[in-house]
Amino acid sequence: MAKKKTAATKSKTRRTSAKAAKPAAATKKTASKPKSSSRKKTPDQIQAAASKLDMEILKLVNQRAKLSIDWIEAHEDPRQVLFSPQLEDEAINRMLAKNAGPLSTLAVSGVMRHVFSGARRQVRMQRVAYLGPAFSYSHQASIERFGEAADLIPVSTIASVFEEVNRGHAEFGIVPIENSTDGRIVDTLDMFTRLPLRICGEVQLSVNHNLLARCARSQITEIYSKPQAFSQCRNWLNRHMPHARLHDVTSTSTAAQLARDKPGAAAIASGRAAVEYGLEVVAADVQDNKNNVTRFAIIGDHVPTPTGSDRTALLLQIPHKPGALSDALVAFKKNKVNLSWIESFPLRGPEAGYLFFLDFEGHQKEAKVKRTLDHLAKPAVRMEVLGSFPRSEVLP
Repeated sequence: MAKKKTAATKSKTRRTSAKAAKPAAATKKTASKPKSSSRKKTPDQIQAAASKLDMEILKLVNQRAKLSIDWIEAHEDPRQVLFSPQLEDEAINRMLAKNAGPLSTLAVSGVMRHVFSGARRQVRMQRVAYLGPAFSYSHQASIERFGEAADLIPVSTIASVFEEVNRGHAEFGIVPIENSTDGRIVDTLDMFTRLPLRICGEVQLSVNHNLLARCARSQITEIYSKPQAFSQCRNWLNRHMPHARLHDVTSTSTAAQLARDKPGAAAIASGRAAVEYGLEVVAADVQDNKNNVTRFAIIGDHVPTPTGSDRTALLLQIPHKPGALSDALVAFKKNKVNLSWIESFPLRGPEAGYLFFLDFEGHQKEAKVKRTLDHLAKPAVRMEVLGSFPRSEVLP
């Protein structure tokens, strides 16, 4: 009897264990449900979510623009703060530091430039002269700094940019001042000696040249571009396009127009020019220096406040005698000011000597820069501070 009882007990235990196992299986089945609820969304569901988000973005973008407008109008003289590139750059850089994608830094900064530009336009339209035509690198630099909501005015020469600003036809002008491959832009530096205009900002732009055409590379017989672009692509052209005739034109945009209209023609120009003129990028990044950068000066009468990361530019004429330049430049070493650039120009007319263009780190309101300027002024025949302005990062 004891054995039978034991067998019955074992049988009962097995039945009880089987019943106990059922909730565990049920739990396992319940745990798998979230997987089925996270199935891939349909296109209609994605579109509905996107439409909802579009409205939220619209609301936030307008709120941000309104805050920019309020900030400008809260100042005693709104015109003095209407051009505040350092604040815009700081705001954009804070966003880029947190940007996890998929949008690139260029795309994010482009969106915010448009927001700031649109906000400024609500307060006052800014007229900006640049070396045209449209879609040139100068045009691109203008958009990067002022946005497309500004009144961007293309003119045909660097001298014309200066004249538009000097006559009051434009508040600001943008001109190329130096290139990392070719060095100084002579026409720009020369105009600073002729007209009393200040540098109030800069834009450093990566210049990536492309071979653009509407035909295959083997069918290209002539290439158009401005002389500076050819110079920056000289080695590549000698290696890859030795058979093509090179023709100088006034701008890369003009070159793109010719490549669009002439059979067998190509242009050295920007990727944006390819889009605007309906051209194919036959070869990309054909510049010899892959870190090819052009620095553009913003000219106008705005006086930027110190940011802690500034440049100062000036024109200097000293007595034309042995050791005069060496004695003057001692000021930079003595005051620990980094002189980053110096160029010389022969004086016009019968007078012997040179006029020097200097560019160095620091703001003219800083004590060490003031001491440097005082030292330079003592022996100077002529000295003009062209301006102190925030240094810019290189834009892609």
